[in-house]
Amino acid sequence: MSALLELRGLSKAFGPFIALSDVSLKVLAGQVHAVMGENGAGKSTLIKALSGLHAPSSGEILFDGRPVRFDSPTQATDLGIRTVFQELHIAPHMSVAENITLGSTPTVAGLIDRRRMRDEARAVLSRLGVDLDVDARAGRLSRSEQQLIEIARSLIGEARLLILDEPTASLGESESRRLLDIVRRLAGEGVGVIYVSHRMHEVLDIADVVTVLRDGVHVATHTAPVGADALVEAMIGRPAGQLYAHTPGATGPAVLEVANLSAVGVHDASLVVHAGEVVGIAGLIGSGKSELARTLAGLQPARSGTVLIGGKPCGARTISGMLKAGLMYYPSDRRREGLVLRRPLYESVTLGALGSAGLTRFGLIDRRAERRRAEELTERLALRPADVTRHALLYSGGNQQKALIARGLLRQAVVHVFDEPTVGIDVGAKADVYAQIDSTARGGAGVVVVSSDLTELIGISDRVYVVAEGRIRGELRGDEITEQAIAERFF
Repeated sequence: MSALLELRGLSKAFGPFIALSDVSLKVLAGQVHAVMGENGAGKSTLIKALSGLHAPSSGEILFDGRPVRFDSPTQATDLGIRTVFQELHIAPHMSVAENITLGSTPTVAGLIDRRRMRDEARAVLSRLGVDLDVDARAGRLSRSEQQLIEIARSLIGEARLLILDEPTASLGESESRRLLDIVRRLAGEGVGVIYVSHRMHEVLDIADVVTVLRDGVHVATHTAPVGADALVEAMIGRPAGQLYAHTPGATGPAVLEVANLSAVGVHDASLVVHAGEVVGIAGLIGSGKSELARTLAGLQPARSGTVLIGGKPCGARTISGMLKAGLMYYPSDRRREGLVLRRPLYESVTLGALGSAGLTRFGLIDRRAERRRAEELTERLALRPADVTRHALLYSGGNQQKALIARGLLRQAVVHVFDEPTVGIDVGAKADVYAQIDSTARGGAGVVVVSSDLTELIGISDRVYVVAEGRIRGELRGDEITEQAIAERFF
């Protein structure tokens, strides 16, 4: 079968920086072709070259066997190449129908034909198997529903190649499954799909072909079925077994003791974390595991129970009180709750620790000392690019997570609570995060990792508590920590 899309030796340079180098691949009609790679591997540049946002420096793009060159996104769209970017482009005050037909709004006699607009919106939503009120205001919908609006918009007209950039990065498990079902349906209709994702289990589930980029170079293409280890090794350039950092060692006294803790979504929870160990908290979405972490951090009030840090009762059960007691919390939604996105990154690193870190003089912030301290910490964590004056918004998910970890290092907390620390970050950044978690524990702190990724917890934990229906259903140690043992306690 001839290729719908073919790239031959595609390269793109920005001055001296080479973002893509001699990349070749083929995508067939009706095929899901996944593209994986670490941040900086060239995935975004590839997407933008195919979408008409970047002109290649060299190489060829063939569509239906014919060489094409895009001088604008409109030219790519007219050929049937549609892209849904990770950052949604929704007009919140407009209706679902208006958003879906945005850019191709039907008119009659120079006026918007609203009946036809609604009919077109309903037709494309029906094609996706989605039931949305086309007159509802888009800004009031959930993130997953807004994602479906973006996909529906891309299918207006004749969409032949759909490019999805991290489509499930901010979706829950059930929402992600629905989106994967939609991708399968579209591929079954003959639409070619380029699926860019960090989520290994999704790629293994849905992809017919997987291409891996590393440092802008095409390093491997595998036809399904393919093993996760082969893809991880291609992405990070080292054996997959080296992904998880875990150094078992002697543990010290208890640094976190929780007894009979109850709160919204948490019922009578008791656990202990010792200095020098990593304790995993496993549970399904909605199990109460994140509520437990947020209660420990003081983000939601406890109804009853006790919490000791370093053997001492905590004072005020607020976020500031828990920080003063020595507990550092890393939220799962780092963009909304962890960072000041439109300010320089160094401000996010030092947030809440200016006084305790000695970065103020006579009540004023010493900006030079603040930047210098942030640079020292982020250098230890291999932040890329190493420019803490850039806005936090401009960094990848993995580097944003490193900024949060740098804040924890600045505070020198005795207990570190990570809530879904690797969600939405690439496999190379995951390895860095795992290494820092391990280093933090070996440095004498107690570490709690809340995660929906069982493989992750098995790889990095000394002990694992399993949470279901807001209650701790069991504790596993050492060789007892297996997927089967954890899953058995979910129900």
